[in-house]
Amino acid sequence: MTFHTDLIETLASRGFIHQSTDLEGLRAHLASGSRTVYLGFDATADSLHVGHLQGLMLMRWLQKAGHRPILLIGGATTRIGDPSFRDESRPLLTNEQIDANIAGIISTFERYLTLGETAGQVVDNAQWLDKIGYLQFLNDVGRYFSINRLLTFDAVRQRLDRENSLSFLEFGYTLLQAHDFTELAKRHDCTVQLGGADQWANIINGVELGRRRDGRELFGLTMPLLATADGKKMGKSLNGAVWLDGNRLSPFDFWQFWRNCDDRDVRRFLALFTELPLDEVDRLANVEGAALNEAKIVLANHVTALAHGQDAAEQASAAAQSLFAGRAQASDLPVHFVERSKLAQGLTVAAVLVECGMEPSLSAVRRLAKGGGLRLEGEALQSGDEVLDASQSRWHISLGKKRHIYIEAKG
Repeated sequence: MTFHTDLIETLASRGFIHQSTDLEGLRAHLASGSRTVYLGFDATADSLHVGHLQGLMLMRWLQKAGHRPILLIGGATTRIGDPSFRDESRPLLTNEQIDANIAGIISTFERYLTLGETAGQVVDNAQWLDKIGYLQFLNDVGRYFSINRLLTFDAVRQRLDRENSLSFLEFGYTLLQAHDFTELAKRHDCTVQLGGADQWANIINGVELGRRRDGRELFGLTMPLLATADGKKMGKSLNGAVWLDGNRLSPFDFWQFWRNCDDRDVRRFLALFTELPLDEVDRLANVEGAALNEAKIVLANHVTALAHGQDAAEQASAAAQSLFAGRAQASDLPVHFVERSKLAQGLTVAAVLVECGMEPSLSAVRRLAKGGGLRLEGEALQSGDEVLDASQSRWHISLGKKRHIYIEAKG
């Protein structure tokens, strides 16, 4: 990683900065010594997805510059759910589900950041929120907030304007997050909170609580909300979430996600999700045609190496080249297992592709087949409703030129 003399300039030039509570103050704050910064994650799944990757990369840059990251897991707040820019409440999870999700998320952190007593740290807000009483919370936190002001925040106002229900449980979420910031300040001398643009109101409340109640100077910084050039929310694909955990999404499919990105996204993704110098980013991205495809391969290799290791990135790249050249090997492709009992009942190609997440619906598979993009063992299928031969044990299915999977019988 390389830095300008000004860390904030480096981060801005790579596309990480959207808003700050005091950008010039933060610039001086980060330049004057090692600081502790935090980024929060609710434990709603056992893996993070690429929508979280911008925050992880920002924390990685800050750690490389000598600052100490805290990754705050919402063991307590996950039980409530952040209502920010949502139309309905999140489904509530059990404590056992939350604990399992936390374990999965921590394993993701370790690929991007150095963790340890003198390095980065993972903290669970259940440490303090599970112990605070309701009356104590109202006295320590609630007295510093006006309902009138909270109602002006976009996340709340939009929910109410749409006449979607907003429970008191969710309405209190922003106060809990403000309390988190001030607790981290007290316990770990944490002075900077990071978040997506949708967290702006929550971050402001933490900065204000620290100033008004504790006399502390705290800072907030938000990142732009990311969407792909075609309008899809970052972290989602046609086939579902693009997970960072290889057990959720194979390194091959992860690599393919980046290789198949929109041409318009290449420079932005290279700047945000790799550590290449910006002059190299510009050189790679300021091309057209086949050369831009080479830039996408560089992007896929670098991002996959960070998420899954260099060996996985090289294997995914080699597998993709084999497929492109018509030399696909069984070991190169993701495998989905199906029970023989299902095959005996007459399992269709369309049904198995929906089951394994390669396509969102039966109609999507049929559209693909109608357009000539669906093949079974190299043979074009007309509808996707063709039944897999129960006497076989393995099938190679191609969805267009770039997506491939093996289906394997078990049992």
